Order: sequence, then structure tokens, then C-alpha cells
Amino acid sequence: MSEESTEALPSVEELMQRIAENYESLPRQLKSVATYIEQHRASVMVDRTSDIAASCGVHPSAVVRFAQRFGFSGFSDLQAVFRQAYTNQGVSATSYQQRIRKLIDEKPGRVSGGSVAREFISACRSGLDELEAGLDNAQFDAAVKMLQQAENIYVVGVRRSFPVASYIVYALQHTPKRVHLVSGFGGMYREQIRSVRKGDVVIAISFAPYGKETQYCLRVAQHHQAKTLVITDSQLSPLARYASAQLYVKEGSAFAFRSLTSTICLCQALFIALAYKLELNVEESKDTGGYDD
Repeated sequence: MSEESTEALPSVEELMQRIAENYESLPRQLKSVATYIEQHRASVMVDRTSDIAASCGVHPSAVVRFAQRFGFSGFSDLQAVFRQAYTNQGVSATSYQQRIRKLIDEKPGRVSGGSVAREFISACRSGLDELEAGLDNAQFDAAVKMLQQAENIYVVGVRRSFPVASYIVYALQHTPKRVHLVSGFGGMYREQIRSVRKGDVVIAISFAPYGKETQYCLRVAQHHQAKTLVITDSQLSPLARYASAQLYVKEGSAFAFRSLTSTICLCQALFIALAYKLELNVEESKDTGGYDD
């Protein structure tokens, strides 16, 4: 496959879908490369093969074999997929990361609080732009429909994801739905999720390295035939295999800290879309005489 024939190149999403579909059958070394590419989409187009290999703990030849496994003659041809996708975008996440590294290298210990704030705000803005560009309308609509039809909604998210789970529960409690936070207080995840059943929906939020408690709750939901909405950062996430619907979020990061801005925004959008649908149903029922005055 030649870099010059960009018309023949798949899109990034098409390539990542192929990788996700074949992930379980990949050798361990190639799985490491797949995970790296999924987590570093914005920088893959400029990363050196040797640097990727070092990050994955594999020989550079494994990176080349990975590209060949998916029909490319070499890794540079695979990179062309990402270059094509990001050519016309503005300031990419790569240039942002380079600015952060340069700032830390040039002024160690001398960065003002205001500078830190502005860099972090810039990261959040970049994450929101990526969320908007990559939002899957079909999956989002499917998620809203599931929540609309749910008898009970269970929400689970641990550690970094716990504030998001708490917010979703708070928001959804403003609807007529029965909503349950699987908090795990007292180590009682199993007890709090055990009553989930067919007709319910479990919302699971988790990002790398992915909470084991969240994965357990999804397995229970699947066993009891409940539907699941997974909010995660990768098609290669172990949560994805349990998803009835899935939404992906890539958060901006600065100084080794990832924000929650995009995830919170996505969850607020879910709540607003659901509340709109529920209220619309009420209004339609009123119009057809379904409610007594």
C-alpha cells in the first residue's frame, strides 16, 4: 500500500475496528502494539518505530509485523492512515503534547499557577473538540433509547470514574427512572449489583487500566440479560465486549493528569437527551388524552 494512493487508505475508525475485531487473536507482542496505537492515535503519525517498540517493550520488527498483519507493506504505510485523518485539523493533540514537554523541559519548577491552568484548560478544550468530532450518533441514540426503556438504571464507576458515576446518578434522579449507584461502599459491589435483571440497564464508566469491579458488574449484567451502556476510552477496552451500546471518550491531559471534562460533558448530553425524550412522551400523552385534568 503506497502513501501516495491515499484514496485507497481506510479511515482511522475503519482501521481501529479491524484491529478491535482481531485483537483477541493477536500474539502478545502485537497486542501491545495495538493498545499503543489505540491510546496514542494523535501521535502515531509522527512516532518513530523504535520509540513505539520501546514503549511496548517489543522489538521494532514487531511494530512492522503488526502493520503487515493488517495489510500494510510497512509501518509508514499504516501511519499514512493517521496522517490523512489529521492533515486538515487545526492544532493537534500531538503539538499540544510537544508544547507541554517543552514547557517542562525548559522551565522545570518555574511554571506559574496561571500557566498550569491555561495549559490544562487548553487540554480540556482539545478533548471536547475530539469528542465532538468522533461522536457516534447511532450509538448515542441507541444509548438514549436504552435508558428511556429501562426499568432500573444501575451506574458503576470506580476511582477516577467515580465522580462521573455520581454525577450521572444525581442527574438521572431528576427523571422518573429508578436509579442506583453501585458505590461499593463497604466492599459491597456484589450485593449492590445482584438484583439487576432483564429490562434494566447498567451504565459502566471505566478508563485504562480499567476497574476490575466495573468489569465484574458488567459480567453480572450480561449474565442476567440486562442491557449495558459502556463509556470508555478504547475499542480494545475489556469492557467493550459486554456493551449493548458504547461511547468513547479521549480526555485531554496535562502534566500527567487527565481531565474529566469530556466525560462529564458526554454524560450531561445523555441526561439532557433522555430528559427531552421522556418529557416529549409525556407531552404526546397529554395531547392524546392520556392524562386526566
